[in-house]
Amino acid sequence: MEKIRDEFSIDINHSHALTLFGRSFNKLFKQYYTEQYSDVVILCIGTDRSTGDCLGPLVGHKLKLVPYRKIEIYGTLDNPVHAKNLCEVIQEIKRKHVRPFIIAIDACLGKPERVGMISIGKGPLRPGAGVNKSLPEIGHIHIVGVVNMSGFMEYLILQNTRLNLVMRMADIISSGIHFNIWKYVKDNNVEDQLDQKHGEQSNSSKCVELGNQ
Repeated sequence: MEKIRDEFSIDINHSHALTLFGRSFNKLFKQYYTEQYSDVVILCIGTDRSTGDCLGPLVGHKLKLVPYRKIEIYGTLDNPVHAKNLCEVIQEIKRKHVRPFIIAIDACLGKPERVGMISIGKGPLRPGAGVNKSLPEIGHIHIVGVVNMSGFMEYLILQNTRLNLVMRMADIISSGIHFNIWKYVKDNNVEDQLDQKHGEQSNSSKCVELGNQ
């Protein structure tokens, strides 16, 4: 596992990749999910129409099994979040959630030696940057999987990315997040905390309370 400032990089070919990712996610989540936030939003960006860009929807599809209230998933195989609807989904999140803590997940292209690496760190990601799209930055924590090499004809490269690599990344990311959220809820009664914080903020700001998933 490689650490760069507030960012960790995990090679999915490492024999303990899931453990390394889980530890990295746990450290960042515990450090940056503070009392100023209420709902937890996991925003999985990408499209199921491109093999290389389906990392986000695959992770979202797997995380839909997370049963906890006030932890909501956006971006699945059924309802992907991509370049055409990202701004609309961001506005929906702002309307629907009180002070959400956003974990943003996306695929990207990179240097040949970085292919197969998952990076997780503090701060927003820039969706679409690898294919020269200007989209809003989003996320308090970002998780990015390098699925193929950057360079000439990025769209064609994404289309020809191996599904096996993307699936392995999706398994590691979804399993690591799922386990740590379960552990955090179990150890800290997060659902009760989220309900209490959400109720207090709703009374003071007269916001509409988010219903159960």
